[in-house]
Parts: sequence; structure tokens; C-alpha cells
Amino acid sequence: MNRNSATPVSKPEKALYTIPEVVEILSLSRSQIYLQMEAGRLRYVKVGRSRRITAGAIDEFVSLLELEHETEAF
Repeated sequence: MNRNSATPVSKPEKALYTIPEVVEILSLSRSQIYLQMEAGRLRYVKVGRSRRITAGAIDEFVSLLELEHETEAF
């Protein structure tokens, strides 16, 4: 699949998602979400002491995973 033609994960109803919401959307564990955030692979913003993830960042992360999968296949 071409990175530019990747289908968004979902139509965002919200601008910012909490960690538990992202866990549900991506079907990954909470610790895996934090690892990806700390590695810079899943972008986030800080609002006060909380971390929030934009819908765009979720889509970019999924595209990154797809690209990595395509690269490994060759």
C-alpha cells in the first residue's frame, strides 16, 4: 500500500485523544503506547500534566507501521 493512499484509521470526532482512548483505537497496550511516544514514533501534546494524541498523529503512526511492514517484506 502506498503511504499517500493510506486510509485514515477512523474519522476523528475529536481533536485530542486520551491514552486510554488511543489504547482502544490502536489495540495496543498502555505501556506500548507510552514506549512509542517516548521513542518519538507516536507524537503527542501536553495539556497541563496530561498527554493527548491528535487524530493526525494516530494516522501517521499507522502509516509508519504500514511503511515499515512494506519495507520488511522486501
